[in-house]
Amino acid sequence: MSLDEAARQLEAAVHDARVSFDCIELEDLDRAHTNAITARAAVDAAEYAIRVELERRQEQEADEEAASDAEAGASAGGESADDRSG
Repeated sequence: MSLDEAARQLEAAVHDARVSFDCIELEDLDRAHTNAITARAAVDAAEYAIRVELERRQEQEADEEAASDAEAGASAGGESADDRSG
């Protein structure tokens, strides 16, 4: 699931929540309840998609930081070896 899908799910949740609100005003409680449930499901799906993307980005940043640290360590180690031989 992507962030685009999360946005679509949130739009669906807003729509379903509005329908639920209108149904309450019309005293159609069965339909209001159904739309409240579907709104909640859409919010849950959006939250999951956002969480997955957030975790993916955090993992990517950690990998990039580790690669940068390893590269810096290799460079520092190389300079020390040159200093010893020179």
